[in-house]
Amino acid sequence: MSSNPDPRPLDPTQAADLQERAVAVAHHAYAPYSNFRVGAALLLTDGNIITGCNVENASYRLTVCAEQSAIAAAVSQHGPKIRIRAIAVANLNDTASQPCGACRQTIHEFSTPDTIVYFPAEGGTIAETTIAALLPAAFLLTKS
Repeated sequence: MSSNPDPRPLDPTQAADLQERAVAVAHHAYAPYSNFRVGAALLLTDGNIITGCNVENASYRLTVCAEQSAIAAAVSQHGPKIRIRAIAVANLNDTASQPCGACRQTIHEFSTPDTIVYFPAEGGTIAETTIAALLPAAFLLTKS
């Protein structure tokens, strides 16, 4: 994958805006089984911001996570060459929650190692890390 064209960290205003969008879209989540409503906001390297929320299903395996929902929307709107500069994840349950393993792998697919990931941490704080730190042994296919 090509390197991130803007590897600088987000300024506090950008990070707060991304987090606010993640919280706002979490209100749209369909979570009648777990009541765990999650939202995600992606800042693409081209400056576009795309959001998504979790959509549960009675057959739990068919549930779509917020991060994957946002990434699918971004690919649908902007094509398969999107790259994520930063992603903010939020939930309405005031609970610490990192992206799950499947979401980490999906984020990685459309990121660079320095893509910033924000997520709820203990005590109502927001943690900041990179996708490389969250998924140091990502699954990669070599293209022949």
